[in-house]
Amino acid sequence: MRIEPMHGAPRDEKALAAFLDQGWPAFISADAVAAQYLPSVRERFADLELLVVDGDRYVGAGWAVPIVWDGSAGSLPEGYSDSLRRSVTEETAHTPNTLVVCAAQIDQAEQGRGIAADLLRAFREQAVARGLEYLIVPLRPTLKHRYPLTAIADYAAWIRADGAPFDPWLRTHWRMGARVLATAAQSQTMTGTIAEWEDWTGMTLPDAGDYIIPGGLAPLRIDDNGNGTYVEPNIWVQHPLDTPAH
Repeated sequence: MRIEPMHGAPRDEKALAAFLDQGWPAFISADAVAAQYLPSVRERFADLELLVVDGDRYVGAGWAVPIVWDGSAGSLPEGYSDSLRRSVTEETAHTPNTLVVCAAQIDQAEQGRGIAADLLRAFREQAVARGLEYLIVPLRPTLKHRYPLTAIADYAAWIRADGAPFDPWLRTHWRMGARVLATAAQSQTMTGTIAEWEDWTGMTLPDAGDYIIPGGLAPLRIDDNGNGTYVEPNIWVQHPLDTPAH
């Protein structure tokens, strides 16, 4: 198994696209802010896209963006989408000092092998190599979709009997020495018509109101005009760049 730049060698583009699409809810692409900035992000920060390869199979991938951050919780980006915006709009005006890991995904069949931690370590090495001060992650908690009515701040505070975080993905970061900085109540906003939301969720949405949707970390709100809005929360964590893990 090896971790390498995603664009550092010829790839089977169809296989790579299929891998990158797996594991995400269909509505994840309905974020208008992310859609606005992603083309520039892909162009400018292609060197921050990593791929985990096992033989000839893609088993993991992740990507990050550089931003300017003063190290305080109060000046964090609003979440994932705002991180993309800041990476693009601040790039020429200021020298970035922070790496934001925007995504890290592992093939479901390969989970439990420690690949996610290896990928996060690779991003930590990238941050150190670039002379950056901080590495932060707007983490999408693995099991939050089972508790969509629970406030993200409450969910982030849940712990097991052994003192470790309740959420498995948050626990992976914690075991590497990361700490929770804050929660992002409005990390992403996805919008669409009732017809689009019915297609994305496989549900019938007959009336205005709030709905629990498959894969949703919070409820979907359908308004009286037939439009749906889903606001996704995340958890901000910070990784150490020069201290040992737990």
